Amino acid sequence: MSIKHPIISVTGSSGAGTSTVKTTFDQIFRRENIKSVSIEGDAFHKYNRADMKRELDKRLAAGDHSFSHFSLDANELGELERVFREYGQTGGGRSRLYVHSDEEAKELGVPSGNFTEWAPFENTSDILFYEGLHGAVKTDEIKIADHADLKIGVVPVVNLEWIQKIHRDRTVRGYSTEAVTDVILRRMDAYVNCIMPQFSQTNINFQRVPVVDTSNPFIARSIPTLDESLVVIRFASPHGIDFQYLTSMIEGSWMSRANSIVVPGGKTDLAMQLILTPLILRLTEQSRRA
Repeated sequence: MSIKHPIISVTGSSGAGTSTVKTTFDQIFRRENIKSVSIEGDAFHKYNRADMKRELDKRLAAGDHSFSHFSLDANELGELERVFREYGQTGGGRSRLYVHSDEEAKELGVPSGNFTEWAPFENTSDILFYEGLHGAVKTDEIKIADHADLKIGVVPVVNLEWIQKIHRDRTVRGYSTEAVTDVILRRMDAYVNCIMPQFSQTNINFQRVPVVDTSNPFIARSIPTLDESLVVIRFASPHGIDFQYLTSMIEGSWMSRANSIVVPGGKTDLAMQLILTPLILRLTEQSRRA
């Protein structure tokens, strides 16, 4: 952690909705005139698309059916921790991009399924913002969580997470339901052992809970809307959180536990703005004073 060069990490699995949360952060950064440098978790995958397929085939042939992008050893987490540490110490660092689609390939000049070259950050940012799978990992060897000043978990209930992933991968990436199902099954071991433990390291978790039937996510025709959902917001430490103010400002919200507030899904962005803005401003004010 660093007072002078703060780091915000948003963590969630594929289909959780971390990209939507990034949009809220971008709005806050723009409104408050905060200059951020953003990095994506996909940039720290160990393999490009072709090499990952070869590695998967190799693991399957050896009887390993659990290897996936969720796995710690499928990612350059030592490099990610190094970037967090360097930014916290100096405000510098480097990252790259993973090219997901042909459209991105045209824009970036790199074939789909590959990485751009590593490039250094600008040295004039106020905050480093991470969004991806492993932003709160903490093991005996890798301690990424220790370097982030504000850690946010995005954790919809698992059936909703699967519905969102299935619809995204079918409509955006052209995969069949069967192919996405295979990926979900292969990722379950790493989801339990690599992804879920991170949500005990986060400062705040946003968990979306649909109030419509999602009992079979693999045949769902549509994603439950925000108005068909509730969001449970859990604070690791409720000290300093003005719950009375939040429940008065967010219509239809209530406290479910001493450290948790429940808000209507349609009020999620408002809740994030009210909760996150003062926390971000506190980080930047401490940074500027330092």
